[in-house]
Amino acid sequence: MPTVDIAPDELRDLTGHDEKSDDELIEDLFALGLEYEGETEEGEFELEFAPDRLDRLSVEGVARSLRYQYGDARGVYVPKTNSPDWTITVDESVPDERPYVTGAVVRDVNLDEDALDSLIQLQEKLHATMGRKRAKGAIGIHDMTMLKGSPATEGNPSVRYTGVEPDEDRFVPLDSDKDLTPGEVLEEHATGEKYADLVRDNDRYPAIYDDLGLFSFPPVINGRRTEVSEESRDLFVELTGTDQWTIDKMCVIICYALSARGGTIEEVTVEYPDGRPDGRDLVRPNLETKTKTVSHDRVETILGIDFDPEEVVDLAERAGLDAETGENEDGDLVYEMTIPPYRVDVLHPMDVIDDLGRAYGFNELEPRYPDVGTVGGRHERTRLEDAARTQLVGLGFEDLLNFHMINETENFSRMGLASGEEAFGAGESTTIKEPYSEDYTMLRTWVLPSLMMVLENNTHRAYPQDLAEIGFAARVDVEGEENTETGVDESRHVSAVLASHDAAYEDAKARLQALVRNFGGELETPATEHPTFIDGRTAAVVVDGEEVGVIGEVHPKVLVEHDLEVPVAAFEFDLESLA
Repeated sequence: MPTVDIAPDELRDLTGHDEKSDDELIEDLFALGLEYEGETEEGEFELEFAPDRLDRLSVEGVARSLRYQYGDARGVYVPKTNSPDWTITVDESVPDERPYVTGAVVRDVNLDEDALDSLIQLQEKLHATMGRKRAKGAIGIHDMTMLKGSPATEGNPSVRYTGVEPDEDRFVPLDSDKDLTPGEVLEEHATGEKYADLVRDNDRYPAIYDDLGLFSFPPVINGRRTEVSEESRDLFVELTGTDQWTIDKMCVIICYALSARGGTIEEVTVEYPDGRPDGRDLVRPNLETKTKTVSHDRVETILGIDFDPEEVVDLAERAGLDAETGENEDGDLVYEMTIPPYRVDVLHPMDVIDDLGRAYGFNELEPRYPDVGTVGGRHERTRLEDAARTQLVGLGFEDLLNFHMINETENFSRMGLASGEEAFGAGESTTIKEPYSEDYTMLRTWVLPSLMMVLENNTHRAYPQDLAEIGFAARVDVEGEENTETGVDESRHVSAVLASHDAAYEDAKARLQALVRNFGGELETPATEHPTFIDGRTAAVVVDGEEVGVIGEVHPKVLVEHDLEVPVAAFEFDLESLA
């Protein structure tokens, strides 16, 4: 889990509670979900925090949460902003790999040594978490007294976000006395070497200019000319990245932290050229609130407490939210919860209920036995899995357990399928928005691709190789089904392969027939077509009159794709059909 270093004296100062001892602060922080992990050499608290609460990456954010907990602050707080004076103009030459920019001006900030250290820590923690090590978003903070803006379209001073050749211009980067080109920074500067892979393959590098020249080389390093110090009072904040929402939220968190240091937020206009990325100007920072609807019944059910509506509204305000009562279409009591802009973690009503529970105090909840006494035991689904697994092993299969995650190429292309076509295993996939690896970009829609990958990796082993897996598969709900509130249909599949010099459809069907009969089911295998299998040697798996899978001999194109030189017969079907 991520950790953040917080000076206890800073907490006492920012919360206005000088009477709090270290032990009391640690106890209060634990109630917020921040666990004390020890002290640094400088006497700072080392706190482990939930990575969803990125607004608590700084002492200012933690102090804000404590003030709500102490009752010193209530409801949603949105800093007042001044109208935009500065403009960021985006040039058409900005690299396609990093097209988005946002920013803000913060004036009259009170920066001492502690505040500057906190700002630097917040910047680096945001880089490491939300910014994905600067790949998705990177922050630059500059002393405005060292900037000279060019006249913009409306007469306001402006800076320019553009693209430059690696050796097109020169500047002095932070922690250096040498005049370097962006290309030389990547080769000769320690920070440049560390983040070189983020831009090295680009034809042009991202760069930000004022009227005096290049002063920022995102996402690598800022220029020394605009370095922030304890004497800095007016700051220019700029962020670049691959996603506008991400860098906008990172900017909001920075602005809230600087506002807590007395800063006044001033908006910035971002001018995009036509078609890049959406051809419209933006005014940033984006301090808009959002709302979530939560039912009174669900609050009481989840927390196990009977509340008056006034109590729920009070808890919401003590959690830094605003709440208004209302009714839904069925006449039930609901709350419209207003969420502050720095809360990037609130995605679902359950997140709001968690806030209400913390405001109430989880230690205040009285434990009680459930109304219905139960005895622990295996879930029926687990019993079914174990029974089916035992039968498969008895039929001569080796039991496997593969990853649930896969990529589109393995799941579809190499199996002769296309996502969304009407064939077993070809449903619309559940993809990972920001995959950590190109090997794992989605949840598999069927299990057979995993078994084929195992066969591919074991061509040096002796045959026959009879493998089976009972595993997880997922697809986006088909329109009209709406099986779950998540929109994803999750299921358990039984999949098996027989690989040998004489593997055939009849061998696979014989074992499938034995498996189904052992569970008292009736199997039918009417002929069908499937891109993964050979025409004329493929059938649908129908159990008790319901089509639940497919069986056949794997197509030679799929075998060649997996470097297999022996025939493979296979089947796959939904485990629930055996229940």
